[in-house]
Amino acid sequence: MADKYIYAVARIRALEMTLMSQAVIEQLVATDSYKKAVQFIIEKGWGDSDKASMDENDILRAETDKTWAAVAEMVDDMSVFDVIRLPDLYHNLKAAIKTVVAGETPAHVFFDNAEIDGQKMLSIVSDKAWDRLPEHMRDCAREAWDCMAQAGDGQMCDAVIDRGTLLAIMQAAKKADDSLLRDYAETTVAVADIKIAVRSMKTGKNKNFMKRAMAECNTLDIDRLATAAVAGMEEIERYLADTAYAGGAEALSESASAFERWCDNRIIETIKPQKYNPFTVGPIVAYILARLNEIKTVRIILTCKLNQLPEEAIRERVREMYV
Repeated sequence: MADKYIYAVARIRALEMTLMSQAVIEQLVATDSYKKAVQFIIEKGWGDSDKASMDENDILRAETDKTWAAVAEMVDDMSVFDVIRLPDLYHNLKAAIKTVVAGETPAHVFFDNAEIDGQKMLSIVSDKAWDRLPEHMRDCAREAWDCMAQAGDGQMCDAVIDRGTLLAIMQAAKKADDSLLRDYAETTVAVADIKIAVRSMKTGKNKNFMKRAMAECNTLDIDRLATAAVAGMEEIERYLADTAYAGGAEALSESASAFERWCDNRIIETIKPQKYNPFTVGPIVAYILARLNEIKTVRIILTCKLNQLPEEAIRERVREMYV
């Protein structure tokens, strides 16, 4: 089994050379308009060259598609990456429920690379054919549908699906052979719980709501976190200061965007050692996470450019690159 991923990792090493460096990201930040920023990434080969015109969403979606298509060519069993792919599957469930209830399909709302694409998910939700979903999401789908279609509670629908996503990630992580996937799942769930606590505190949600939305993980006590959130931001920061997320507490005291950046940078630091490990799936996982981080960073920059934010404000939001 030691040589199972050697060929794939060799290809990943070549793909890593195409990732944007911090210097290239700085060049993108320095472009003086949204239009020039879009042109900059197109000149870097982003988007679909077969299409005469692409907007920001088309370009970024094309890059995500390329990433997963490249990995699928190298690895026979894509379930290895469930820890990373599950959020897209659950996003499609959320989007389909809201679309069916609203009766109209907005553009760019589904992820077609998920295990169940947008059209199939719409069919499942329209028919309430929950048994056509993977077993791990059936109960979540039923409860979310009831929240949205019967109670008209969009917030609770979101909370139910978000928690279902986190539980599925933790379940997939338990089956993962690679420690990087398990570490990534733990960090992803913990960070999501922290975001839920902060958002709930700001919107006045009670402890019961928070605990219904959060998922258990090993590095946080969600009961203590929810209790702290009821008391206010200072208590959240005080609790986190005694956990593995102390750096996140410092970032939270700065701003929400600083915390988001800290979370993403923490993951990049975690995956960097995989550059030197050729015998496991770790380098492939690291490349996927690095690529998705790159796409997210470009999206943030383009959004900032579109809203005419100054360069200083953009740099505060820029993530650390893998290369």
